[in-house]
Formats: sequence, C-alpha cells, structure tokens
Amino acid sequence: MTSPTASLVRYYPVTSADGTRLRAWTNDADGPTVLVSNGLGTSPYAWPSLLRPGSGVRVIGWNHRGTGGSDRPVDGRIDLDSFIEDAMAVMDDAGLEATVVVGWSTGATIAFELAARHPERVTGILAVAGVPGNTFATMLAPLHVPPVMARALMVALARSATLTGHALAPVTRRLPWTNATVDLVRRSRVVFPAADTAELRAMLQEFFTTHPAWYARLALSVSEHSRVSLSDLDIPVTFIAGRWDVLTGSRDMLTAAQRVKGSRYRELPATHFIPIEYPEVVLDELTRLLGRVD
Repeated sequence: MTSPTASLVRYYPVTSADGTRLRAWTNDADGPTVLVSNGLGTSPYAWPSLLRPGSGVRVIGWNHRGTGGSDRPVDGRIDLDSFIEDAMAVMDDAGLEATVVVGWSTGATIAFELAARHPERVTGILAVAGVPGNTFATMLAPLHVPPVMARALMVALARSATLTGHALAPVTRRLPWTNATVDLVRRSRVVFPAADTAELRAMLQEFFTTHPAWYARLALSVSEHSRVSLSDLDIPVTFIAGRWDVLTGSRDMLTAAQRVKGSRYRELPATHFIPIEYPEVVLDELTRLLGRVD
C-alpha cells in the first residue's frame, strides 16, 4: 500500500549556498505558493492535505541535509545557518521573492529565524507543533517535567544517540512498515488513531530511512538555539498546538503566540504529529492565514 498522495509529489535537485545538493519537492498545484519547512527527517508525506488535488495551494519544500535523498554536506556542516541557507536556496530556485512559510517542529524554528534574519522574504508563518527556538526546553511538558530538566534530558539522549544510533540503524532502517506495525504505533499513542493508515505508513517508512545517529546530529545542531525575538514580528502568524505533544509543549506555544501581535492560536487534542492527525485543520488554517496575508 502506498500513500494516496505519493504520486502527487515531484522531486527535483536544488544546490544550497555551500554546494550541498538538496532534494526539493513540490505538488505542482495551482494556487499561491507556500514554503514548507519540515520537521527534521520528515518527508512531504507528512502533509497529506497540502498534497491532495484541489488543495488550492502550490507547496514547495526540501528534505533536510542527509535525509530523504538530500546529500550530507562534504564538511559535515549542519547548523541553523545552513538550514536558513537551504530554505533560501529552495525559494530562489522557485523564483520566490517572498512567501508564507509553513513550519512543523524544528521547521517552525527555521521559519521564525528566516523571518527574523530576512523579513522581506517571509509574509506569514503557520507554526505547527513548533516554537521559535529553545525547542529542547519545551519537551516533555505534558509530563510536567521542568524545562531545565527536560532540556538536559533530551540533549543527553540526543548525544547518546549519536553513538548508539550506529547499532540501531540496521534495525530501524529495515523495519517492515505494514498495516500491523502502523497499528502498533497508534496503540502506543505516539501518533493518535485519527491518522490515515496509508498516509501514516508512507511518512514512517520514509522517516526511518534516516540513520539514527545522523538524525541525532541534526537535532543537536539546533539544541543551542535560543528563542527568536518576536516583539518586532509584524506579519500574520498562526500557531497550531497539540495538547498531548511531548516534543513541543502547548504551553510554550501559547506564550509564543501571546508575544506576537495579532497572532492566532489553536490547540487540538493531538500529539506532535498534527499534520497527519488533523490534515484538514492544517489546510483550513493555512487558507485562513493566506487570506490574512492578502
């Protein structure tokens, strides 16, 4: 079984500022163009509602360095600066002077940082389960773990995974993603049952092709990033938070929304995987945001 949106994605190469070859993607649809700044290691299949025919938006995005067919940089460079360069390279290749950016998880941090550094390039932000920096401190919030402790625990876990990931890779990269294994993920409540089976399977299958140690390095590359100042942000922004999200606490998303003048905040009974659990809500909020930008 393949995702019903798989055939609607076209991949193409884009070269970033430092020469790293990225695997960019688009749905080639009619409508206003938006840039998707994805979660680390995730694929376009995390956004089924944006890829479907009749979505009304043309989306472009890219797979992060060393994931999903994008090359690892020759010098091993992965940091927030390089992620910003990658986003701008994809925009430049598409001829986009400015656009709305849809960010999920760490991709939201990239979106806010892009707006802070290059405000002329970003006309609006849809932040899905993501905050403007200091992401590790927001983790484990539903478990009532203090931010300082949460950050220390998650950084330690990521650092250990840069080593243990080499032993895990032969297992994680060969996991058989069937309806049965997808159902096991649902039962664990990591992803809620609302997600479509075929779409969730496509997303997980692609995600687990990334080497665990490399994924840990990607995560650590943004762990030191402090919060982006939001006081001067003067564009439409919408935040969509998951009440049961253990990777990006809804409390921190709410406080971020309160710091952005005129922002919209929506909280769902969801986990971190809002794009695939509530795809129609994501499309609806994006459509609303595009209307505010216009």
